Amino acid sequence: MDFITTYLDQHGYVVLFFALLLELLALPIPGEVVMGYTGYLVYQGRLNWFFSILVAGLGSSIGMTISYWIGFKLGSPFFEKHGHRIHLGPERLKMVSQWFTTYGNKVIMIAYYIPGVRHITGYFSGITQIPIRSYALFAYGGAFIWVSVFISLGKILGPQWEQFHGAVKKYLVIAGIIAAILIGIIYVIKKYKTQIKEGTMVWINKGIDLFHTQRRTGVFIVGILLVTLGFVLVMIGMIQDYLANEFVDFNDIVVLLVPLIFDENWEPFMAILSNVGMQKVLISLTIVTLLFILWKGRDKMLESVFLMIVLVGGELYEESLRRIFHQLAPNHVKQTEPISYSFPSEQSLMAFVIYGFLIYMLVRHIKSVRVQTGVVIGALILFLFMAISRVYFDIQLPSDIVAGYVFGGLWLSMSILLLESFRLMRVVARR
Repeated sequence: MDFITTYLDQHGYVVLFFALLLELLALPIPGEVVMGYTGYLVYQGRLNWFFSILVAGLGSSIGMTISYWIGFKLGSPFFEKHGHRIHLGPERLKMVSQWFTTYGNKVIMIAYYIPGVRHITGYFSGITQIPIRSYALFAYGGAFIWVSVFISLGKILGPQWEQFHGAVKKYLVIAGIIAAILIGIIYVIKKYKTQIKEGTMVWINKGIDLFHTQRRTGVFIVGILLVTLGFVLVMIGMIQDYLANEFVDFNDIVVLLVPLIFDENWEPFMAILSNVGMQKVLISLTIVTLLFILWKGRDKMLESVFLMIVLVGGELYEESLRRIFHQLAPNHVKQTEPISYSFPSEQSLMAFVIYGFLIYMLVRHIKSVRVQTGVVIGALILFLFMAISRVYFDIQLPSDIVAGYVFGGLWLSMSILLLESFRLMRVVARR
């Protein structure tokens, strides 16, 4: 690392260009370190931010181009002749090539953030003969996004880039892996759409025969159950990290980045977002939800009762959680953090529950797909900026806010699951 930074100090753009070119040919060069230190030099005013991104992007793009042509020229004949020995003969190579041609381009952009994967992406793209125009679009675009992220982070972190570089890289790798998994799931769904649809219809019809109910209710219950299980898994992981005091890096990075990204000009906007989660607003939102249920609800009494259960039960739930975790917290946390602002965040938990129940009612009773999609996307953006606003004003730790959303999501999904189960039983009783 000292060797690389010394050469960067002396030769700047030349070292940046060739380091990234060679790294994407699979040479053992730590590209993220090079870009992070480049960002630090930009922070010092010794390099230009735009020109650094341009040089780094060109170096990465050329490296990806060379590895592509090596794979294209040498890879196919080799696997056609010898691939069967490693279970990658002509037929399987054709199948993989078809998959990579259809979905591999999206993987190319994500692969930059996964060490070990980005180094073989160019070679494999050439071996599977992805059209060069299609490959270039995603490979070059992904390269410039990748270098922009790390150089900009180095610039934002400044003197602290080395301290937080490892943690930032870890979270980006996790995000890349999650994105790759999601792409894989989407591919499977699209590839086997007919089989999945037929299998799903069989199970739904069995559910209809068993419960004598409508298909939509069954789909809702299955979907909510899966969401609930997802929240349970995330919650378990967060509890383990909290007890092991492993949120330190995450909190430090977010607390450092938020004021650097959102300067004082954002203060009026952040104040509005912070107030959106206040108690008075949440009470008003509860009234709006009740009015919507009375207007559009199909089971008005049942849904009104569960609105009260979600609200009152949520208050008892979050109070109990905070007291439990305050007792389990390390001593230094108990001494510095009052129970009213402990893990998980009360405001975040209740905001997620109350907003979430209204969103669920809207999605449940409004048939327009556009409206449903807009409501969900808008809610996700709102939750994100509500969290940022609380970090911006130094109200709570980022980990406490995220925990509030996760624990609130669990309570909300369990409540909705119970609501839909009661709805299902009422339909069965009527028939």
